[in-house]
Amino acid sequence: MDTKQTDTDGSSPDSPELPQQQRQMLVAMPSMLDPNFIRGVTLLCKYDEEGAIGITVNRPTDMVLLEVFKSLNIDCDITEISEQIVFHGGPVHPERGFVLHSPDKKWESSMALGDTMMVTTSRDVLAAIAAGDGPEKYLVALGYAGWTAGQLEHELRENAWLTVDMDTDIIFNQPTPERWEKAVGKLGIDIDQVHHGVGQA
Repeated sequence: MDTKQTDTDGSSPDSPELPQQQRQMLVAMPSMLDPNFIRGVTLLCKYDEEGAIGITVNRPTDMVLLEVFKSLNIDCDITEISEQIVFHGGPVHPERGFVLHSPDKKWESSMALGDTMMVTTSRDVLAAIAAGDGPEKYLVALGYAGWTAGQLEHELRENAWLTVDMDTDIIFNQPTPERWEKAVGKLGIDIDQVHHGVGQA
């Protein structure tokens, strides 16, 4: 959804489900210099011959959900919900909203990311969250990370990123400051011993 409008943005990727190899998280190498991605963990939502789209899940903003609700004319009287932190999903279209959530419910523009995750861009999911009737687990982000055709492959060859399987526990349950370390830990390696190059996204 576009947080500057009250209607659906309708810009979510078209594919209803991604192949297994696309359900990956990008983990920024220690040498990453781009301030948008330093120690970042980014869930790939789309990855094909046209490029890639991802949502960073460990960069909190200074905005809370109440501000997003107000921009969309959505009422919320539940303090626990309205005070939740909104995340910086990436530098592209920072006015555009994305909700990563558990697949217990489906919304107008929901796309499955396998069996354990969905991404929704329509306003209805935020209205349900504000009413206390949203998905069990969710993360709201503004903006996304985008790569043109071949760009992400180049950055992977340059050792800008590590890749790990999508992990909903890291995205929804781990404290934000620990998500990068937890993602690196999934590889069973010592990040300080990895030969790393310099990369920017």
